[in-house]
Amino acid sequence: MRLNELDTQAFLWLNSHHNESFDKIMAFVSGKNEWIPLYVLIIGSIIWKYRQQAIGILLSIIMSVVISDRICSGILKPLVQRLRPCHESAIQQLVHVVGDCGGQFGFCSSHAANSFTLATSLFLLFGKQIPSLKYFYLWAIIVSYSRIYVGVHYPLDVLTGAGIGVLAAIFCNIVYNKYKHFSFSK
Repeated sequence: MRLNELDTQAFLWLNSHHNESFDKIMAFVSGKNEWIPLYVLIIGSIIWKYRQQAIGILLSIIMSVVISDRICSGILKPLVQRLRPCHESAIQQLVHVVGDCGGQFGFCSSHAANSFTLATSLFLLFGKQIPSLKYFYLWAIIVSYSRIYVGVHYPLDVLTGAGIGVLAAIFCNIVYNKYKHFSFSK
């Protein structure tokens, strides 16, 4: 069996387990604007606790998100051109879609990339001081799963996005650690 067929079967199985209550929850989890208060809280906490270092820390996190998002949305989606499951005519009638189907192409998931980028960035930057940050990975997994639940991504889209997000965060963390001794306050 081909990888694409396995991915489609896994998607259909995961997507078929739905109910009205979870539809509302997953639509919220999958939203973009719903997480703005969390992002503001993270940014505010970093600025409050790290003051002058905050610029470098925030630049590292922002650059990792930009890199992961651009790789997924700017490079891979137009290059691979894999239809989202909700746009795939062969399975369209079997797909449970919650909300809008989104753009035509879905490989790979920017939601998964960006949530795993944030989780990994926070863990790499602050995990030793705040071990509970590892729970941001649970948040990233739930956000990523929500993309399958709402019918807009295959599991491989999500796994690839997550991997890209982790790698982007690792790369930016290495760069940050190499140059963090430079001062932005002068």
